[in-house]
Amino acid sequence: MKHLIARIFFLSVLGLLALWSFFAPVSGWYFVFILLLWFVTNIIGSSFIQYNYHVKAYCSNPSEKDQKIALTFDDGPNENTLQILEILKTHNAKATFFCIGKNIEKHPDILRKIAQDGHEIGNHSYSHSDFFDFYRKDRVTKELKETDNLIEEITGKKPTFFRPPYGVTNPSIRRALAITKHKVIGWNIRSMDGISKNTQAIFNRIVRQLSPGSVVLLHDTRLETNVVLEQLLLSLAEKNYEVVPTAQLLNLKAYEN
Repeated sequence: MKHLIARIFFLSVLGLLALWSFFAPVSGWYFVFILLLWFVTNIIGSSFIQYNYHVKAYCSNPSEKDQKIALTFDDGPNENTLQILEILKTHNAKATFFCIGKNIEKHPDILRKIAQDGHEIGNHSYSHSDFFDFYRKDRVTKELKETDNLIEEITGKKPTFFRPPYGVTNPSIRRALAITKHKVIGWNIRSMDGISKNTQAIFNRIVRQLSPGSVVLLHDTRLETNVVLEQLLLSLAEKNYEVVPTAQLLNLKAYEN
């Protein structure tokens, strides 16, 4: 993993500086600078899932030659998910929904409908807590297993896909995944629909980055996303793009059974 390479590199540099200090004066600021650079490297590597810094993440299929992409939705199930499902059904498109355990408990029927409509379901943690990135391995493992169990109880299928909250990875998540064996699914097009309310800007952002094999990140909890999705699916049809499940696009299995 890249984090291990970075650790070896920075420890080696620090070791060489320490060794050199036996032969010549070395300012302590050199050590501070290397430690600061190591810290920044870890922050950036952890924050961008595409960098595969702590774990291998499947963010797109660059080898895809056909006009195929995948649409993914985070943070449901939610009342708004029903409208997303209707739009997808109208355009005969299949998507992947990364669901939060506590929301599944609130809306089991909506999760069931997602599965009945032929869409994929992935794990997006149980709590999606603002402090998820600070959880230790055991708690991360517990959250993944709880959400898996809820999905399996309702749909009869145990997901193999996991999308970390906020797309952040760290050593605790890496250690938890070594136990749960989930595959981490990222994205290469972030719509920013979770932040912006400007539907035209969101649409333009997606279309501008679109290419065969792309995985698009959206949220099924926002009314603005409904408008963007309708516009996007019409545009994709005009450009002869096909929306396929993530598992098909990335040549992976979405479920254990």
